[in-house]
Order: sequence, then structure tokens, then C-alpha cells
Amino acid sequence: MKSVIAIVGRPNVGKSTLFNYLTGSRDALVADVPGITRDRQYGIGSYKGRSFILIDTGGLEEDNRDSKIAEAIGRQSVLAAKEADAVIWMVDGREGLTVADENLARTLRASCKSLYLAVNKCEGLDTDMALADFHILGLEHLQAISAQRGSGIGALMDTIFAALPAPGTPMLEGADSGLRITVIGRPNVGKSTLVNRMLGEERMITYDQPGTTRDSIAIPFERDGTPYTLIDTAGVRRRARISDHVEKISVIKTLQAIDETEITILVVDAHDCISEQDASLLGLAVDSGKALIIAVNKWDGLDPAERTQIKAQLDRKLGFIDYACLHFISALHGSGVGNLFNSIDQIGKCIAVDPATSQLNRILQDCVERHMPPLVHGRRIKLRYVHVGGHNPLRLIIHGNQTGQVPDAYRRYLANSFRKALKLIGTPVFIEFRQGDNPFKGRKNTLTKRQEQKRKRVMRHNKAR
Repeated sequence: MKSVIAIVGRPNVGKSTLFNYLTGSRDALVADVPGITRDRQYGIGSYKGRSFILIDTGGLEEDNRDSKIAEAIGRQSVLAAKEADAVIWMVDGREGLTVADENLARTLRASCKSLYLAVNKCEGLDTDMALADFHILGLEHLQAISAQRGSGIGALMDTIFAALPAPGTPMLEGADSGLRITVIGRPNVGKSTLVNRMLGEERMITYDQPGTTRDSIAIPFERDGTPYTLIDTAGVRRRARISDHVEKISVIKTLQAIDETEITILVVDAHDCISEQDASLLGLAVDSGKALIIAVNKWDGLDPAERTQIKAQLDRKLGFIDYACLHFISALHGSGVGNLFNSIDQIGKCIAVDPATSQLNRILQDCVERHMPPLVHGRRIKLRYVHVGGHNPLRLIIHGNQTGQVPDAYRRYLANSFRKALKLIGTPVFIEFRQGDNPFKGRKNTLTKRQEQKRKRVMRHNKAR
């Protein structure tokens, strides 16, 4: 199960900058203006091969009685701190300790399970001097960092993960039986109805009202002698529309369920096609690297013209995930639901694929011959050999030179080529490039006596000219 880490602090101390650094993205808006972040921002972070769920929050202000927005932001931040397994409290090292920080310390101590103080903006400052003012808060863990440059963040994350439980503990009881399938989507798109239809019984409560399901429910079952575990999750709405504390926790449970599964089924409403929230959930599923099935529900009742229009919209909006299996279903009447298991079984076989290194290298050679890597500073990028680096999803490690300059378009070309050559269905292929160290880097070439004489003659000749 992924751990949950929240970032809290006063406005404009660098919370969103740290969020972007840890997630390797630009999802959080960063500007030198207080109060940019208001709603909570969720992301998947990674540190030394260990993934975690990261929450960016709005600024906590000492006195927010004059602003209803500031008061609402404060409540959101405190709720995020209560949900998280660890909380990074960021302060400004250049401003030093303020009265607002002292007051926030009392609030955060009562709300947080584990609190870690990160003194930001310490680049160019003496570390001991930057931390001196904050020892009065009595916190055990203090670390001087620079969210913009990345200094000190490694030591901070090492301290946090040393106290967190080891990964691999299952979150859902009964989720260790057979292939695990998680059903996600917006509220009231028919997730629980689909689960009931796949199980063949009324196992989940269904009602024509958003928010009926509040927790992630794991249900082991068998079909044609094959064991599965089906996980129904709470509907994820836009954060601005979430006001119930229980529903906020349900969002975390849904993200953790995606992490624990092998296959994710995203249920969308055919009448809405792909909404903004569907695209957000789709991004989380893609970032997790899990196999993906998109089930377009409520397909019955649409006339042929509407179906043609919706298919055209899906082709346009889902072009970046061409590996996903697409099904048009009616969870209420059962049409098309049986075809989901055909894709599930095929994906299960693809997940278990373990290609030989010789086969992978033949595919890489064919890819390079069909489409050469680009030139960088007049030199051709060389991709030498490839091997398997992990499974579920399949991770391929390609060694070569100048691999840090490989364009994203060529990376996608290689991923698509490997997926087609290996006949993988519904599951992505992650490409990771590695470059060996130059053994002659930093070494000065020692010239022989004859080479020294020739060098002097050339220099005299050039000077005379």
C-alpha cells in the first residue's frame, strides 16, 4: 500500500515547488504570489524506487476570520494533514520563525501523526543558522532544504521513509485471490451496477444518487474456475465539489486501490463521453502503469448518430493511450459486460509475459533500422542493448550513449514498437534509458616526446600565419 504524504505550511513558502519536484511534474501552479493553491492537489511521487501519494495544500494563515476562502483553505489543509501518514510542514528559512509559525505548530501537533519540519529557501545560507530559530518549536525532525534546487530533499525523504511502514502490506482484505481488478470512475456512472453484473448477484448497494459507495470493497469470486478479486471504489468528484470528510478519505482509498491492482477498469458515462474529471482519473491510471480497460457505460438507448459521434470523440481524446481496451457496455442490462472478461483474461496473460533478452534486442535492432535515433550536436544517439527491468508494467532498460537526449517522441515510438512486437494488449510498456560513465572523463591524455615536438611545430606554424 502506498503511503500518503501531505505538504502544509503558510502561503508562499514553496509547497507547490516541492510538490512538483517530488512528482516530477508541473501539475501544481507556482508563482511568487501568496494564495495560488486553494484546492488540494493529488499526485504520485517516487523516491529511490518507492512510490507514494503526495498532497499539495493551500496556505495556512494565522488569522483568516476576514476571508471565507482563506478559512475554507485552512480546513482543507488540516483535513489533508489528518489523512496523511506523514506531514511535511514547510517554513521560510529567510524569514525565520514568525508568530504565525508558532501558532500553527500547536494546530499541526494535534492533527498530524508524524510531523517533519522542512526549512525552505536555504540555498546560500548557513544550515545551522537557518535552523537555529526553529529549534524552539520542539520538533524532532528538522531539515534545511531548497525546493527549487533540490538540495536537502533527499535527506528529508530518507528520514520520512525510515519511520513509515515497509511497502507491500495489502490495504484490502481478501485482495490476494487471483487477478485483481479495480473499477474506478466518477460518481453515478454505474460502477457498483457493473460490479454486480460481473458478479452475477446484487452484492453492492446501487442507488440513483452520487456517493452511495464510500469505501473500497474487495470481493473475491470465480468465473469458469478462474479466481478474481473485484474492487469497487468510491466515485471521485472534482475536489472543489467535495465537502464531506468521509468522501475526502474515499479519494485516498481509491488511489491506493489503483496501486494494489493489476487491471483498472475506468467506467465513463456515454452521455458525457470523456469529461474533465474522467481525464484526470485516466491520468492517474496511466501514471500508475496498470493495465487499463475503458468501459463506456449506458450505451443502450443511444441512436446510431449519437453512437457515431461519441466514437469519433473517443478516438480524438484517447489517442495517447492506444494500448487501452475499449468496450461499449450497459451495466444495467448486461450487454457487452461478458466481453470485459475476454480482455481481462488476455491482459492477465500479457502481464505474465517474460520476454528473452535476445528477443528484445532483435526488436530494438529492427526499431533502430526502421527509424534511426536523432542527431545530437552532430553525433548520432546509439542504443546498444536492452533487458527487462521489471514487470506489471513491463519495464525495459535500454543502454547506450547520449540517452539523456532521447526525445519523448522517440521513446513513445520504441514503447509502441515493443508492445506491438510482443503482442501486448491493454498494458503499457515503460522505457528507461541508461548511460554508462565515460572511463576517460577527467583524464588528461599524456603526449609522447615526439607528439610534443609536433604540437609545438604546429603552434609555431599557426602563429607565423
